[in-house]
Amino acid sequence: MLGIDNLNDSYSPVLKRWRVEVFLRSSPGFTFHHSDITDLQALRQAVGARKIEAVMNFAARAGVAPSVRDPWAYYDSNVAGTLNLLELCREADVPKFVLASTSSAYGNAERPFSESAPANQPLSPYAASKKSAELLCYTYHHLHGVDISVLRLFTVYGPAGRPDMSVYRFIHWISHRKPVLLRGDGLQERDFTFVGDVTRGAIAALMPLGHEVVNLGSDRPVSLLRVISLLEDRIGARAAIEHGAADPFDVRATWADIGKARKLLSWEPLTSLEEGLTRTAEWHLANRELTDRIPLP
Repeated sequence: MLGIDNLNDSYSPVLKRWRVEVFLRSSPGFTFHHSDITDLQALRQAVGARKIEAVMNFAARAGVAPSVRDPWAYYDSNVAGTLNLLELCREADVPKFVLASTSSAYGNAERPFSESAPANQPLSPYAASKKSAELLCYTYHHLHGVDISVLRLFTVYGPAGRPDMSVYRFIHWISHRKPVLLRGDGLQERDFTFVGDVTRGAIAALMPLGHEVVNLGSDRPVSLLRVISLLEDRIGARAAIEHGAADPFDVRATWADIGKARKLLSWEPLTSLEEGLTRTAEWHLANRELTDRIPLP
């Protein structure tokens, strides 16, 4: 197994390096290359003469708000980077490509979000860049026969998760007795999906599918205030909530229709929000030496 990442500073490289070290210790067959998917020649050198059976593109600039400030970085990583990986598949006759996309592609579509929805009114450059990557995937399937699975992921959280995501930030603020900044009224809902469930879905999506777009979500929207309440119980501290103005690019609610994932991948989420938050909070509190060195974006 070959992993490629540029370990950029979109959020703290400290956490990114920690994850790589865990992989290297726990997976003897894992090789890591510190490289950038926007550099096609570097990708070719990293792959070398290896026979690649599948490419899974989870490399991306993620996050909605930062994409408004710097859309160019998002298009470099998410569009040009995906194009380079697809070209690599074409050149090396790689039969399978899995793209990690996002529920943000749906914008304010009717809920629950179904893969048959047009998804053509993204509300942020991040969402637009991921939708563009999805379109490139279809083009390479059509022109070159690459078997494509596009996975639209819904608010992924879990141990060692991204520090710009709400669950990580809530745990950090509550455990450090700091104010919890909440954009809007807190009643906005998200379809939180545990990282272990997403991993199972991504592996299942390696099967031959032709070209398919598939939601991976929990099918259980929950308000941010409810998440904060559950985390208070697990951390043993109360949250001092400070409300800020809602962001114009923030959707009111997300909700995954996962019927297609059940049918095509025999997949459904196995980790309840309550269990997932417990495991995430326990990891965070057990790794305070690490997390205290990770600034919130």
